[in-house]
Amino acid sequence: MSEIYQHFRPEEKEFIDKVVEWKRQVMEIYAPKLTGFLDPRERQIIRSAVGSDEDVRVSFFGGTAEAERQRALIHPDYFEPADTDFDVVLHEIDYPEKFASISHPQILGSLMGLGLKREKFGDIITDGSRYQLFVVKETADYMYMHLGHVGKVPVKLMEKPFQEAIQQHEEWREQSVTVSSMRLDAVIGSLPSMSRQKAQQLIKGGAVKVNWKSVENPSFECEEQDVLSIRGSGRMKILSIDGQTKKEKWRMTLGILK
Repeated sequence: MSEIYQHFRPEEKEFIDKVVEWKRQVMEIYAPKLTGFLDPRERQIIRSAVGSDEDVRVSFFGGTAEAERQRALIHPDYFEPADTDFDVVLHEIDYPEKFASISHPQILGSLMGLGLKREKFGDIITDGSRYQLFVVKETADYMYMHLGHVGKVPVKLMEKPFQEAIQQHEEWREQSVTVSSMRLDAVIGSLPSMSRQKAQQLIKGGAVKVNWKSVENPSFECEEQDVLSIRGSGRMKILSIDGQTKKEKWRMTLGILK
């Protein structure tokens, strides 16, 4: 199992150790282990840790097949999980939308303000005016009782069936760039209307995430398949690193979320 560490970054070791322990528990007691909501990078680590073991499998569900954040169920091979085994609930946020507006950051801030850990709720989805969120079942009642406002706007939660979840469709466009190095500030600085100096300011100001984790070091080394999120500017993914030029610059293909 130790070889898994070489495929991930040193700062991810703590989560890898946690996953290895979850797998050990499943193998020992031969019963499923359900996690909180995980981002795609964490799910990638779980897939690698569980691997092709014939006795243990892992399944994921976050409310919809397209959900970005999903719960993992690590389980014995005999167990065939259904959606109900993931204990996920869909809530719609009812608010006076004719007279007020709310936003994704405001909703996220209000939920964190209740003392909830990020793993307790999944995607926050919207069609521009309606907002819905997926939460773990054991937290649903607490949220229903205590989430009375988003910002200054009064709200209440209404449970909905998964069939009524707002459909989200992401469109990515590819862009080829050349960067001086694989440093985070160099990669972000390659974007249109962005400079390396501005990229450094954003990174140091806590406005940049790599694989859903905040990174404030401009010299952080990016890798292929990393997902970079820039507050206020969207998200991009390093689809491929296409080699070096004669001047030892790196060519890469980015996927930029429209």
